[in-house]
Amino acid sequence: MSGILYVVGTPIGNLSDLSPRAVETLEAVDFIAAEDTRVTLKLLNHFEIKKELVSYFEHNKRERGEIITNRILAGENCAIVTDAGMPAISDPGEDLVRMCHELGIKVESVPGPVAFATALAISGMEAGRFTFEGFLSVNKKSRREHLEDIKNEKRTMLFYEAPHKLLNTLKDFYNTFGDRNIALARELTKLHEEVIRTTLSEAIAKYEAENPKGEFVLILEGKKEEDVEITLDDAVEMAKKLVEGGLSINAAAKEISASTPFKKGDIYKALL
Repeated sequence: MSGILYVVGTPIGNLSDLSPRAVETLEAVDFIAAEDTRVTLKLLNHFEIKKELVSYFEHNKRERGEIITNRILAGENCAIVTDAGMPAISDPGEDLVRMCHELGIKVESVPGPVAFATALAISGMEAGRFTFEGFLSVNKKSRREHLEDIKNEKRTMLFYEAPHKLLNTLKDFYNTFGDRNIALARELTKLHEEVIRTTLSEAIAKYEAENPKGEFVLILEGKKEEDVEITLDDAVEMAKKLVEGGLSINAAAKEISASTPFKKGDIYKALL
């Protein structure tokens, strides 16, 4: 009988955010697949957990994925963790989870903190509808295509960014989206946690004058509905359709006048 893959959320800053269930799971599994074994070892040492660690990251995920799934198929239980937050979100753990599903291995969640959801919750930005965009590619062509693809996105957009890339990303945002509102959340759950609500132009000026510190979640305002300017010709065309539908010229002019900036008499004259 095959074992189980547990997808375990780990703290994004404050170690106290590791749940009791996560501690129990990490203690109970046969081995742990970790993005960076050094980071995970610090977490395990803090909770006095001694467990075999297997390195699993972007550049070894293919060969290690096969080794890990073979061990689970042989009956061992494995927990996958990332350096911070939930595995498989902007993370190579996505591939391991997919492999397990394809092989019929049971996958169970042990949920924990998620940086983008935490940042959105304390940002004060519109949160009813949003889209998570993760990290932008460092490849210029892919990066440009990504930004162009979401240029007209109306939902709030969330991105992850490292401090040394922040200024270039803010400038790319400004060049693509114009001067929109943005919230920058940094050092989440840590001593210097901060949310900066500002505009893209002000954020660029701020970080041209000072070096950004800490990992960032960027919460960018979506595109607002633009006011559509209606001309007199547009109003007349609208009135014509009402006349074709059976209304009198007078009634059509009156109805369209009520919903546009134009006088009934001007629409009436144009219809005649």
